[in-house]
Amino acid sequence: MSLLKDALESGKFGVTAEMAPPKGYDFTEQMEAAELLKGKVHGVNVTDMQSASLKATGLGLCIKLKQAGVEPILQMTGRDRNRMAIMGDALAAASFGIDTMLALTGDHPVVGDCKDSKPVYDLDSVGILKMLSQMEESGCDCGGNELTGGAPKFYKGASVTPVYEPLFLQLNKLRQKVEAGAMYVQTQGIFDLDTFKRFLEQVDNMGIKTHIMAGIIPLKSAGMAKYMNENVPGIDVPQDMIDRLTAAAAEGKEKGIKGLPMQLGIEMAAEMIAKIKDEKLCDGVHIMAIGAEKNVPTILDKAGITIA
Repeated sequence: MSLLKDALESGKFGVTAEMAPPKGYDFTEQMEAAELLKGKVHGVNVTDMQSASLKATGLGLCIKLKQAGVEPILQMTGRDRNRMAIMGDALAAASFGIDTMLALTGDHPVVGDCKDSKPVYDLDSVGILKMLSQMEESGCDCGGNELTGGAPKFYKGASVTPVYEPLFLQLNKLRQKVEAGAMYVQTQGIFDLDTFKRFLEQVDNMGIKTHIMAGIIPLKSAGMAKYMNENVPGIDVPQDMIDRLTAAAAEGKEKGIKGLPMQLGIEMAAEMIAKIKDEKLCDGVHIMAIGAEKNVPTILDKAGITIA
């Protein structure tokens, strides 16, 4: 059974991290980080050419993680594959014991680094979830043909953006994802708990029932925060956090100490995770360290979070 499913459905505080495959074929750095994450998280999302940036396929890294004893979460977008290819990858994943996935529509290639690539978008995130749910129920592929040995079962997830205008559109899409089979959702990075609480209230008011994991992005610098505010949809880093990071950088420069803003970012992420758990705001957290996955165990230790 999916470790994440077991945790969330038994009432435990779910913890997942995120990792991108390399822009190449050497997985050494990712596997070193995986060793540090082992026993610290219920799963590791493997991104699917996030931001339409060409990387090794997520399925490849998922297999490597599974073989190393780390539970992978296969992210699957509709940008690069039609429904046949999506189902084919899902069946291949299942053959390696990968049973947790997350469906995404995917960023358009125009924002990525291979801009001449043509998008597919045969299915969006809702369509992917619906297709896999139908496969599980019928034992047939997307063409209605019976699958040899029956259909695999996936613990299916989706994403949601709590900071969105108008929020109703995001909530309506979330409802569609849950109705299509999403049993858990991971949010875009949140930085203000009051805003997050209002989002959760509206989810509850709409009667949407699913496990929600709060997205946590440890900030590395004031520049990173400003860049995300200006360029990443759904991100809203409060000015007081930016000011604290700016002050940390100034202090580091004055004292000749490197890395103070990153240390502060780790502290702020840990504080937020601890508050989410202590106040029982949602079912868990999804930590997106963006290339600094080796910091995730430290963040969890500071937050007092264990998965045992």
